[in-house]
Amino acid sequence: MRQPAVFFGHGSPLNALGGPHAEGWRRVGEDLGKPAGVVMVSAHWETQGLGVTAQERPPTLHDFGNFGPELHAMQYPALGSPALARRVAELTGAVQTDSWGLDHGTWSVLAHVWPEADVPIVQLSLDRRLDARGHFELARRLKPLRDEGVVIAGSGDFVHNLRTWKRDGGEAYGWAVAFNDAVKAALMRGDHDALIDWVGLAEDAQLSVPTDEHFLPLLYVAAQAEPGDDVSFFNDVIEGGSISMTGVRIG
Repeated sequence: MRQPAVFFGHGSPLNALGGPHAEGWRRVGEDLGKPAGVVMVSAHWETQGLGVTAQERPPTLHDFGNFGPELHAMQYPALGSPALARRVAELTGAVQTDSWGLDHGTWSVLAHVWPEADVPIVQLSLDRRLDARGHFELARRLKPLRDEGVVIAGSGDFVHNLRTWKRDGGEAYGWAVAFNDAVKAALMRGDHDALIDWVGLAEDAQLSVPTDEHFLPLLYVAAQAEPGDDVSFFNDVIEGGSISMTGVRIG
């Protein structure tokens, strides 16, 4: 029953409509099968204090602008799980809430991982009172869930710099490649301290992570690692020069 931990590089909300990254997510879902539930930490739910969604049917949040009507009309009618929310609250002290739902960091990805929307999902917020080590230590409290059939997931991007993003595509910046590679190497060797102190991972690291909300969900996945867990990567490309789509599976 032990489930892996998975980080998804989610990139643009437009990936919800399909394409090569969505195909990569679909393959992940086929390999995972149907877990008992998912605890997702998304870059797009930041709070003062820790929250966990507790609805029977969490709403699909269109927490973005300037996209076409097809994307704004998209719904992902996933199951929630009040029971899983209670378990997360028990482990972490999170406050159970119905004031959030599934934001695009969650549904744009999981709509392809489990397109039948038949796996219960709860979201755990990013508590902005915590520093990076605090997030990592909090994440370690979720470890028992892996043995209860629950996937611990994160959604963000190793590299996320919209100011330098090339709208018409193009080669990745050297600093983006270097940071993406440094993150992968740290994950492979299980160097969690290096991930927590990400500023020291590579030269110009702060160009890759100008703000940390897209990086922090990775710590929730890395924190689940146990001795002997396999580490593998998928969708390992950088879009528009400075958005990493790289995903990682641990276990």
